Amino acid sequence: MMTTRTATRAIRGIHLFAVLLLLAGTVRLCADVKLADIFTDHMVLQRDKPLPIWGWAKPQEAIRISLAGNTVNAVANAEGRWRATLPALPAGGPHTLTVSGNNTLTLGDILVGEVWICSGQSNMEWPLRAAESATKALAEAQQPAIRFFRIGHVASPVPLDTVRASWTPCTPDTARDATAVGFFFGLDLHRELDVPIGLIDSNWGGTRIEPWTPPEGFLAVEKTRPLYDKVMMALPGSPVYKKAMGTYLDSLRTWIETMKTAMAEEQAATPCPEMPDGLKPLSRPTDPCALYNGMIHPFVPFAIRGVIWYQGESNRFDAHLYAYKMRALVEGWRAIWQQGDFPFYWVQLAPYIYGKESPRGLPRIWEAQTMALDLPNTGMAVINDIGNLHNIHPRNKRDVGKRLALIAKANVYGRKDIVWSSPTLKDYRIDGNRIVLTFDHVGKGLRSRDGKSLTWFELMDADGAVVKATATLQGPDTVVVSSADLEKPVGVRFAWDQSAEPNLVNSAGLPAGAFRAGKVEPKNPITKLTPMAKGFLTAYVLDIPVKCGYNENAPAYTIDHTKDLTTPFDRIAYCLELQKKGGKKHFIFVSMNAFTGDIHKIGVPTVDTRAFFQQDVGPLTVASNVKGIPQGTDVGKGFLEFWPSSYSPQNQRGVPGASDTVFDFGDGGGTAGTKGYGSMQIHIPARRLTLFAFNCWGHNGSCELGIGNSPVGNPDWTFRSNAADYTLRRLTILVRLDQ
Repeated sequence: MMTTRTATRAIRGIHLFAVLLLLAGTVRLCADVKLADIFTDHMVLQRDKPLPIWGWAKPQEAIRISLAGNTVNAVANAEGRWRATLPALPAGGPHTLTVSGNNTLTLGDILVGEVWICSGQSNMEWPLRAAESATKALAEAQQPAIRFFRIGHVASPVPLDTVRASWTPCTPDTARDATAVGFFFGLDLHRELDVPIGLIDSNWGGTRIEPWTPPEGFLAVEKTRPLYDKVMMALPGSPVYKKAMGTYLDSLRTWIETMKTAMAEEQAATPCPEMPDGLKPLSRPTDPCALYNGMIHPFVPFAIRGVIWYQGESNRFDAHLYAYKMRALVEGWRAIWQQGDFPFYWVQLAPYIYGKESPRGLPRIWEAQTMALDLPNTGMAVINDIGNLHNIHPRNKRDVGKRLALIAKANVYGRKDIVWSSPTLKDYRIDGNRIVLTFDHVGKGLRSRDGKSLTWFELMDADGAVVKATATLQGPDTVVVSSADLEKPVGVRFAWDQSAEPNLVNSAGLPAGAFRAGKVEPKNPITKLTPMAKGFLTAYVLDIPVKCGYNENAPAYTIDHTKDLTTPFDRIAYCLELQKKGGKKHFIFVSMNAFTGDIHKIGVPTVDTRAFFQQDVGPLTVASNVKGIPQGTDVGKGFLEFWPSSYSPQNQRGVPGASDTVFDFGDGGGTAGTKGYGSMQIHIPARRLTLFAFNCWGHNGSCELGIGNSPVGNPDWTFRSNAADYTLRRLTILVRLDQ
């Protein structure tokens, strides 16, 4: 197995190979010395760091580079690429850069100061002209020592070395369309440090985090390795690409020869083999690495101080997986820059009401952004007090930039006398009917921003019930949370809703971000039946009535935790418990890979949910105390028959072994939008076995329930009308979060 270091070297070789494919037709024919596009008049170079400089020339051409009294030499390699490193310089300027070879390039008005990358999606891209108090901000924008390098939108399937951009001094005209967050961040640092500030503005609204991440990042994090494999499969020059493309080309050659014979014999042609999707170029702005390739790679390894990042809205369904993707981004950029663990600071998303989406989805992203702070030299600006619940682009960008600058001032520039972080949970303890919380980063003490009682605290009990709680300050760093409605709390939540704008702040007015502590996930009672349920969380519990009538009334779930469970989840499980009066309780637990990402479609598939599943699923994990049911973590492939309509015994899907005359595992006629009999069945076709069935829940007649094949009549229990035979009729539906 390749080590990460070996694999990283291999990636760099592939990067170079791909770039050379693009440039071979131009660079080798170019006799003139050329600089990388990041080097232009008016640029800002990073102070107190070695300064890489690179470009192209005629192969083997000698290059001489001079700046601020320092001269270094380089020689172009066989591909025409050259690189040198100038010694570190103090802040100052203006300077002139001279690069000489077959020709001479001269760049002027060069400053040395602090260089930061400003990247992300629309809230980082949001222009200064559209920010709050834009007139005042633009009047402040006559700042010749602040410079922008604004990069246009470019997505590429391979790493590029060129980009259309140039450095421009900050004026009211040039700042109008520049990043507002970046401008306010840079302006605050410039006023604090009195040195030039360079802002590399590389953003694209609506983009996910994956396109900004290099392959090295996906490789470094186990949870994102599948994305690395996807990128390597589509990257020209990689071993897996060459192998797969070779196999595809062989199939084309075989097809061509077959078609020649068919044509000679006047036989019908067969379709040409299609290129596998995995080999198609990752060139869309949604594709992994595509924006890194087009909008970051062209200026690597330009010397920088650090990065500010504002992104995540487009990844809001990722839940905790976003924490791993953040790690891949940060570690990936640090790996390709090779300038150490440079500062990487981000903005926690603002509260916003995402229509009918789960109000708990955004808090899980907030939690993921907090989890990523485990990375060294990182920081996060919390802005839940300056958002806009009805505008995903809150216009107060000044305070966002200033909060990012606070983090930099304290951690990069030595300001130890300031409160730079929002309050963060340090510890908690359960004290009878209350939970005591202690916080870090309180400054002179915690307080209520508006002078009112503290808001958005909740407590949970052992069964997963959530109640609003009263929170009181007790000392400078302590909050006590309690509720008269809960005697034995086991967990606490704060600001756990997409609309939460809490009022807990520190002495500097910085707000506390969302958090959870204690036992905060819904209880899973199925682990008492089987250890195979461990790791799953309860989504629904349905105590099934004898007569359901779900055509007219939605299922009355005993427990519905779907607001607290957000995607992604990688497994779905069903547990049916049945017991006759005086008899033994029987159960079956069945789990499978997620067949939908919509948690609202895993319950009873009524017309209102638009759920319809007639498909293979697997691998199945099955546990049961019913004789004849196979047990194990991989008992084979299953088949779902989930629909709200009536159905027939005809094997319309052609399920192997199914009957056309008996209701079993190959029935047909089910639809998503029609009210009818109702089916919720899981089968193993290869064993001709119904694992469990819950039928006739749409009509007002007695519903049908069974574990295993029915001993009489139809194997899938259709027409048994047997619900009244049981005193316990319970269906529990669970998910395993992908985290």
